[in-house]
Amino acid sequence: MESERGQMFIGEYSHSIDDKGRLAIPVKFRGALASGAVVTKGLEGCLFLYTNEEWKKWADKIQATPTSQANARAFSRLMLAGAMEVQPDKQGRVVLPKYLLQYAGIKSSVIVAGLLNRLEIWEAKAWQEYKTTTEKDAAGMAEQLFI
Repeated sequence: MESERGQMFIGEYSHSIDDKGRLAIPVKFRGALASGAVVTKGLEGCLFLYTNEEWKKWADKIQATPTSQANARAFSRLMLAGAMEVQPDKQGRVVLPKYLLQYAGIKSSVIVAGLLNRLEIWEAKAWQEYKTTTEKDAAGMAEQLFI
């Protein structure tokens, strides 16, 4: 599905990581990632996977934060030092670096979740726990966000 801004990632997909650290990208997203992507440490213990175009937008926002602020420096380090360019192979798989798999606690079973401008890659059990907790307070979150 495409939006006016380009690829729109939506949906939830169960996949697995093979013994070489490869993840098969869901078929419907492969075209948007064909020219390469960037994977990095995400928030809440997942990984973020961006198209190159979306990564540039995200990196520009991070770069605009003031380096005089400790939180800005720490967030920059988390997102940028942990980032890795990835290129899908002919089967639509990307190799996820071991340090990112360790960060997210991923061993084999994963959930790939589409979140409009990025994919999130979660260890399957962690995703289920996060989703269960979040769904319980969906109405409260909506009230706070959409006042």
